[in-house]
Amino acid sequence: MGLWNHVKTAFLLGALTGLLLLAGSFFGGRMGLFIGFWLSLVINIGSYWYSDKIVLRLYRAKEATVSKYPRLHQIVNEVANKAKLPKPRVFVIPSSNPNAFATGRNPKHAVVAVTEGTLELLSERELKGVIAHEMAHVKNKDILISSVAAVIASLIGVLAFAARWAGIFGGFGGNRDGPNFLELIVLAFVAPIVATVLRLAISRSREFLADETGAKFIQDSEGLSSALKKLEQSATSKPMRLGSQNTAHMFIVNPFRKGAFVNLFSTHPTTSQRIEKLESLAF
Repeated sequence: MGLWNHVKTAFLLGALTGLLLLAGSFFGGRMGLFIGFWLSLVINIGSYWYSDKIVLRLYRAKEATVSKYPRLHQIVNEVANKAKLPKPRVFVIPSSNPNAFATGRNPKHAVVAVTEGTLELLSERELKGVIAHEMAHVKNKDILISSVAAVIASLIGVLAFAARWAGIFGGFGGNRDGPNFLELIVLAFVAPIVATVLRLAISRSREFLADETGAKFIQDSEGLSSALKKLEQSATSKPMRLGSQNTAHMFIVNPFRKGAFVNLFSTHPTTSQRIEKLESLAF
């Protein structure tokens, strides 16, 4: 299953890149798009480099001291040793929404954050499953992969924005009747939707992989499976009141209320799918 998720991620990234090349070929070498390319690149690389500081501040997370959270530190240390990773910094988020995320540009700068609701809700075995999942994201370099996908999707967004302006001012060469105008419409409205779908599909494939990798770290899939059930139920009744929907993909389950198009435009696979795959693992 792990190999398939790697292949799936590579395929989706390839499709996203292909969409970017197709969109770019429509414009040729326009200076405005060149500027947009570098602007998107700088913004997303900056987000990748400083993602830990940005998201921790967004969720008002405080570093967890060993004296106040000995059980949490013990579990993080145990999982880090089993994963053969440096122990990450540990933070606690002041929210009753039970959830967790990992961030940081590499294992040496990794951060694991859990909410107060998670510590209150989960047993030690379940909490260990959640921490293992987050450490798996660090091991699998998911912060980097999601950043690359975000860069490509952002660039497609820049192209789509330019296409909409071109449509307003009569298209390229003023031709509003032929295939060029149809291509313009597709680029302006369809391409960014497809890019979003592909980026979210990449996010979902990495969640499956983190579930499997984390379970292998601790040789236990039942703890995470049980935790996911509790997290899903409680997240629905206690949605996150901090932060932004734009960071939903970072959490182990979506911390916000779900709207329409749950499957296609979701940052996470359904909990039932994740549990089914976890239960198929044998240790």
